[in-house]
Amino acid sequence: MTSPSLVDSPDMDELLFPILKRLENKDFNLPPLPQIAKQVLALTTDPEANTSQLTKLIQQDPVLIAKLLKAANSAGCGASRQIQSVEQVVAWLGLNFVGGTAFALSFQSRVFNDRGYEAEVKGLWAECIATGFYAKAVAGMIGQNQDSAFLCGLLHTIGKPFVVHTVNEYHPASASHLPWATILSLMDQSYVEVGRQLADEWNFPLAVKEAINLHQSHSYHLATSPTKGAPITCLARELASAHLNSLPITIETLRALPVVQALSVPDGVMDGMLQIKKVIQIQIDSLLI
Repeated sequence: MTSPSLVDSPDMDELLFPILKRLENKDFNLPPLPQIAKQVLALTTDPEANTSQLTKLIQQDPVLIAKLLKAANSAGCGASRQIQSVEQVVAWLGLNFVGGTAFALSFQSRVFNDRGYEAEVKGLWAECIATGFYAKAVAGMIGQNQDSAFLCGLLHTIGKPFVVHTVNEYHPASASHLPWATILSLMDQSYVEVGRQLADEWNFPLAVKEAINLHQSHSYHLATSPTKGAPITCLARELASAHLNSLPITIETLRALPVVQALSVPDGVMDGMLQIKKVIQIQIDSLLI
């Protein structure tokens, strides 16, 4: 791992070196996973869990309840009437999706130190949330587990905000912030390995671990999970990137992607992917805090 070229001064270079070495040596100061998020994740991946357990857990956190009700009442969730309680949320949307949504809301605001880069990290979360919802949609269209796909998409680049967290841990609060271009360079070099370490430490589901390790276009074919989380995430990333950057994307563009061929996505399904942008945007807005 080499030092990025996008450094403004020798002082910046001196600051980056220990950060790079710590990332290279996998010597991370891992923040604890919020208790509610940890318990919600466990319930979401437990086949014996029931809606009553999830409801009682979420009711312990009034802030989470308010955010979850806001998300559930967004047009993107398709509720036909106003949802006013956690019980109604779970009954309407189901245990696994509510669990994944609650995890996203709890996790997003309580884990990483984004001091000085709040707007940029919010953009990273927008990418994660968009990828999660596109992954959920793609999975539903090709007959795969939607809830697993949502978590895979949501968490596949979890190493990126942790890089910002690491920079802030070792960068004096009184000093000038590193340029965002430098942070992005650090991310590119390390986020997959960082994500792998976080997934192991926090005991993420196996499908999510595989998506973190193998979501890129050159590696999704190495995935073995029957849920196809890694290739679905790879395709969802393409859709999310086009969505968030307002890039044109056509059936022909999608059809040419190797991952579309690997997933054997029918043309009719690809039409559906291009017709849900407005719904996806509402869903992003409902979870982005």
